Amino acid sequence: MTDVLVLTERELRAAVSLDLDAVDVVERAFAGLGAGGVVMPPILSMAIEERHAEVDVKTAYVPGLDGFAIKVSPGFFDNPKRGLPSLNGMMIVLSAETGIVQAALLDNGYLTDVRTAAAGAVAARHLAPATVRRAGVLGAGLQAELQIRALALVRTVPEVLVWARDPAKARAYTERMAASLSIPVRVADSPEAVVRGCDVVVTTTPSRTPLIEAGWLHPGLHVTAMGSDAPDKNELAPAVLARADRFVCDRRSQSAVLGELRSAIATGAVPEDWPVDELGEIVAGTKPGRRSADEITVCDLTGTGVQDTAIATHALRVARASGAGHVVEN
Repeated sequence: MTDVLVLTERELRAAVSLDLDAVDVVERAFAGLGAGGVVMPPILSMAIEERHAEVDVKTAYVPGLDGFAIKVSPGFFDNPKRGLPSLNGMMIVLSAETGIVQAALLDNGYLTDVRTAAAGAVAARHLAPATVRRAGVLGAGLQAELQIRALALVRTVPEVLVWARDPAKARAYTERMAASLSIPVRVADSPEAVVRGCDVVVTTTPSRTPLIEAGWLHPGLHVTAMGSDAPDKNELAPAVLARADRFVCDRRSQSAVLGELRSAIATGAVPEDWPVDELGEIVAGTKPGRRSADEITVCDLTGTGVQDTAIATHALRVARASGAGHVVEN
């Protein structure tokens, strides 16, 4: 008989927050990915068209961690009509030594939100300019908030510009973020105004058409694109990748299928064998981070299984230490 610890979303929120501990946990996982030894299969994705839904499954074994996670992320996009959330999910943590199930994390996507934002902080830590005069964000949803909070953990952010298709949501974003960060947060008239006016820009939308054009890039700019995680999504014009001094991604194979590299290759903006640096290689020290103050850098984050294993094992460790959750005898 084995005991399985069950943790609810409320318990997980109490145990884990978007802080430097979470950023460091995700960064160490990227370092493992860059150094080798990580086992991370391609994402299992299932589209259920008749239900306007999709289900993604991610996992990774990371040497040195006691466990590994298997995450199931359903998205049923008609759920709001039923009064239900469109996104939810859970993570199962198994022993890295025996494969025995250790815990069920019923996070409803919360841990994914945290690890996604933490990855943005890792990218900024290594690629953003040391001094940020103004940060920008495209989108005004939850991840737009979390990405700026994550950026503020690794860089001083004096001011924020936001653009969203819905001006009302953009205005509401400025009120929330100005109050919580105690800095000026302003609405921009266009994505171009955000890009031209900021040193760091994060894109957080599900856009199917490019929001950023190559002609807007300027010396010293860093862009983190995290909205494109499916073959039909695209936030950056293909020429942006070719125009940048450096293109980095979390996993080349994923970016070439689901991320910004896919459209750049498809349109011929870059060749299929275009050399790409992975974020894990930079964290592990086998590739350099930002090379100069004027370098234009772009980082594409599609979301990796190592992030899920990292945040899940971190959450389990913290929860166990606090005595949270309840045990089910299996």
